[in-house]
Amino acid sequence: MKSLKSWKLLFKKRNALSDGGKCGFKMKQLPFMGVVCTVTLFIVYRITNYQYQQTEMEGKFIPFDTIKESHLGSRSLGGLPHGIIQARSDLELRPLWSTSSSRSKENGYRSRSLLAMPVGIKQKRNVNAIVQKFLPENFTIILFHYDGKLDGWWDLDWNNKAIHIVAQNQTKWWFAKRFLHPDVVSIYDYIFLWDEDLGVDHFNPERYLDIVKREGLEISQPALDPNSTDIHHRITIRARTKKFHR
Repeated sequence: MKSLKSWKLLFKKRNALSDGGKCGFKMKQLPFMGVVCTVTLFIVYRITNYQYQQTEMEGKFIPFDTIKESHLGSRSLGGLPHGIIQARSDLELRPLWSTSSSRSKENGYRSRSLLAMPVGIKQKRNVNAIVQKFLPENFTIILFHYDGKLDGWWDLDWNNKAIHIVAQNQTKWWFAKRFLHPDVVSIYDYIFLWDEDLGVDHFNPERYLDIVKREGLEISQPALDPNSTDIHHRITIRARTKKFHR
């Protein structure tokens, strides 16, 4: 019986030691978990603080949607040297040694207009025909290359007279909103924002502008030939008995 009691006592002692070991293991885990939680909270704090600072910085940038905020931004640039900041600009090409464009000297005070087109190399032939129609009529030409293939245009005679802007896989309105700012295009009497696939076999820019001026049209587009293949809106078809229709 004594031997049986001694075995039970030994078994209880071993269980006690075992429970103490488990408790000790749990106690060792607590400091480790505390360190992990502290590090996690620190990382979350730093990320949140960084995002807040970025938001504050973006809020200080000059937006394009209000004139009031634009004036506030212009006052903050008043400390720059005279001549760097100007209220207006244009898209006229100028030699490095001159402050006025060579084209303005050649044409005097003739009215100036702007032709802007998104172009791809696949429509090079048609774009060439369009530009040759507009360039003699004192138009400034700006081409938005959405396919990034600029080298294929160097062989055209008028290439060095046009402005080329390259941004791959962008739309016409993406280019227009970023490069046709009112302060840049305000000097032009008329702005043509055209597609590259328009046919100009029967189009005369000078005659078209005569109709626009005579009728006092602010926004207009040339009517499409009735035999055109891509007519999405019937109102854009040319009326045979009228010079224009609304």
